[in-house]
Amino acid sequence: MAKAVADTASPAENAAGFVTDDNLVIGFSHMHDSGTGGNPSLGNFPLFFHPGCLDDDFTKCEYSVMTRGVPRVPGSTLASAGFFGINLTNSVRAEMTVTAHTALYRFSFPGTSTVEVGMTEEDKLKPGVPYSPLVVVDLVDLANSRNAGGIQVYPESARVIGEGQYNPSFGYGRYQAFFCADFKGAEIRRSGTFISNNATEEPKFLDSVGAGYYIPTGSAGVWIQFDKPTTDSILARVGVSFISAEKACENAEAEIPNFEFERVESDAQEAWAEKMSAIQVDATGVSEELQTTFWSGLYRTMLSPQNYTGENYLWNSTEPYFDSFYCIWDSFRAQHPLLTIIDPAAQAQMVRALINIYEHEGKLPDCRMSFCKGYTQGGSNADVVIADAFIKNLTEGINWDKAYEAVVSDAEVEPKNWGLEGRGNLVSWHELGWIPWNDEDKNGTGPTSRTVSRGVEYAFDDFCISRMAEGLGHEADAQKYYQRGGNWKNYWNSEQRDKYRDTSGTVVSTQFTGFMQPRMINGTFRYQNTRTCSPIQNQHSCYYDTGFDTYEGSPWLYSFFVPQDMAGLIGLMGGPESFVERLTFFHKSGISYMGNEQGFLPTFQFHYGGRPGLSSFWTHHYIPDLFNASVNGIPGNDDCAMGAFTAFSFMGFFPVAGMDVYLLTPPFFPEVRLRVPPPPPGSNGKQQHEWAVIRVKNFDPEQKAIYIQSATLNGKTHTRNWITHDFFLKGGVLEFTVGKTEGSWGTAEQDRPPSYPTVDMPVTTHPGESMADHEPEGHTEVKPESK
Repeated sequence: MAKAVADTASPAENAAGFVTDDNLVIGFSHMHDSGTGGNPSLGNFPLFFHPGCLDDDFTKCEYSVMTRGVPRVPGSTLASAGFFGINLTNSVRAEMTVTAHTALYRFSFPGTSTVEVGMTEEDKLKPGVPYSPLVVVDLVDLANSRNAGGIQVYPESARVIGEGQYNPSFGYGRYQAFFCADFKGAEIRRSGTFISNNATEEPKFLDSVGAGYYIPTGSAGVWIQFDKPTTDSILARVGVSFISAEKACENAEAEIPNFEFERVESDAQEAWAEKMSAIQVDATGVSEELQTTFWSGLYRTMLSPQNYTGENYLWNSTEPYFDSFYCIWDSFRAQHPLLTIIDPAAQAQMVRALINIYEHEGKLPDCRMSFCKGYTQGGSNADVVIADAFIKNLTEGINWDKAYEAVVSDAEVEPKNWGLEGRGNLVSWHELGWIPWNDEDKNGTGPTSRTVSRGVEYAFDDFCISRMAEGLGHEADAQKYYQRGGNWKNYWNSEQRDKYRDTSGTVVSTQFTGFMQPRMINGTFRYQNTRTCSPIQNQHSCYYDTGFDTYEGSPWLYSFFVPQDMAGLIGLMGGPESFVERLTFFHKSGISYMGNEQGFLPTFQFHYGGRPGLSSFWTHHYIPDLFNASVNGIPGNDDCAMGAFTAFSFMGFFPVAGMDVYLLTPPFFPEVRLRVPPPPPGSNGKQQHEWAVIRVKNFDPEQKAIYIQSATLNGKTHTRNWITHDFFLKGGVLEFTVGKTEGSWGTAEQDRPPSYPTVDMPVTTHPGESMADHEPEGHTEVKPESK
């Protein structure tokens, strides 16, 4: 729960606090959500240290978040697992480490009688400040969303406690948070409170700040000024809780009783090393840049969801509670399948937490943060996470009957507000088999847009439910949801052409015909340009408040999202050769965008067309072109999913989430080893192997031999271009021989991944205008920009 880092005043990108840019550092706070998009999240109760105040007058220090920020010293930032450090130009060095619910900071100072508080020549002409450190403890959060709160300082003990109510970053409601801060290393000279930049020595507490105050800056809190520290450093311990200030103090005292910075840092490193030990690699011949990219990606997959067990103030339960599902629309595709392999115990707890949320709130979340319901971006994709865990034999503590009840509720029961949970337009979905553009939903409310992207996700969600139904013995349900899994066909407009206006305004048509398109109640198709919401046309017009029928992606992109029946889709696209040609064009033309998670699976879908070598080609193109160890080495906000794509790609396989299928490509290492979990308690099973090993016999350090020529699994010839989860449950050795050109491995029809076709359902249509030849919107053909 504790994730300490420097917070920066980056107005567009500081969702997780720190950004590598030139914006000012405005504080150091203790809780963050990693890699999210949208508004900034958490960042509550930041600390900020001044080395002293002008003329030794505490009123001449800056207190407000709007004015106290200072530049960082270029090149001083250091980050590693369990540690973050940075130098500020006001002479303060800040270092931090954490335990589960507590952050420990070490703020160091030059130790001179006066301190220069700038780096420029102009700064050096100014008088220094007398050395007497002053800490600001603010009730603000990163989004400046606080609407109530209180804080108190105890001068005798140097303890500060406080609380506040805040808004979530991508959801609805409010949440409460508490902290308890203690300081060690110097005697206290004086203390007081502040509102904005108005600091006083009395009173020592602020109560209900925000309820009756107008504070444009959001800043209000306490300050403490210290004598010269004995070792020129001050330690700050901050416990956090969502229960109470008392609980925050208990967390701090239990986890860091003695303020031992090096010990806490060492323990954090050991905890991370244990998590990482589920994977071993032989990195012979692999550059440090690539190794850093891999391990950093793997690290980021474990930052969220966050384990808030014991801190849930909404209900009493013995079940685990996880928060920061940011968002399942992002994470179901790669992150949760990766955790199922490398940390199945944690993934099982997350599934139990999802089920527990359903039990107490009536629906599974599609997004959730800070104890609040997040916005639903597409389908009810917790259904996929739960089905994925079911088919991959996660069993520990999971009530599968209750889990099935939860996913069936998504499929059958429309909530009053399906913008926050569940699905909308269910009457039409059940009766027509699609979500009409002009639907009249009388059962609930939500954004009525995104009918295509929601529809293809609903279809896949239902298919995943059918797999659970079959496994649990619900035969009639299995058939019903399997049939609904074929509803994606109802969006396929076989006459829709790919057309656009070039830079001269001329309408240009490519050879590709047939795309997912929005549909009316009467069965006629409505037109959305096939490229709208792609990097080359109106990319930033398809967010949550979009009026278009696809979400954060184009009809080009969503026309590939049929994981359950790729053979059927390939047939509609004209066969394997035409499919491969179309998928290649998608990646080459700039329509593809790897900064969003829907772009992951199309990188590997060449497998379904019998060209697994092209999946390897594009994987090695995007890594290291877009995914690398530079400042710009993540093409979009991470949500922990960009890291999962990176980790899978490096290890040589990628999941089809919700299905027992992993698509194979050569690893970026000579050998990758994944620890096999022990058999479930009471199963009487025996662990056949300790590791699942993926090996490249003739590994090419230059990454030019990237095409699999042949493969063996446990010494036997393996021609399928995919494997099942059994490999990770039982272990063994999967060995590749690679070459510099595509071979015939994995290309035969019988060696391609499975598809599950459905019988075509009769669709009632009425005479009406087909909009397949609607004029395209204008756009400029440019290469996609990368973040």
